[in-house]
Amino acid sequence: MNRKNLTLLSRIEKEIKDIELLINKILSAWKRVQETDDPFFIDSAALNLHGFYSALERIFLTIAKEIDGYVPKGHSWHYELLLQMNTPIHKIRPTILSAETCKNLDEYRGFRHIVRNVYSFNLSKSRIEPLVVELHSLFEQVKDELYAFTRLMGENS
Repeated sequence: MNRKNLTLLSRIEKEIKDIELLINKILSAWKRVQETDDPFFIDSAALNLHGFYSALERIFLTIAKEIDGYVPKGHSWHYELLLQMNTPIHKIRPTILSAETCKNLDEYRGFRHIVRNVYSFNLSKSRIEPLVVELHSLFEQVKDELYAFTRLMGENS
């Protein structure tokens, strides 16, 4: 395996481990929300959900830069980057994420935009709850798809 691919795969694996820590923080905060309804724990869950998608997007950006050689630009680049992960690049790489995974991740991408652009007192428990409930199973799917990609890249290097 060449050094560039080894570095890339190591970075992806490190991000995945960091995301696992974030998920634990989200689930811990959400447990406290359910126990206390404290808005500070709602804020914590929301901020860490923001971090969850941001960390995944760092992985996607790394793949786009290092492997695809193209990072979308313009107003909708975040969405286009997610779609790029569902698009095989001829003779370069296969599809990384399934259409279903991308669709589900798009909910988190949209929520991250909300967290960045509204006051925290406008974050609602009802908006956050479905994201928290689906978080673990979605991440397992993302992780499986990313690890399948890293295995394939490792075999082809």
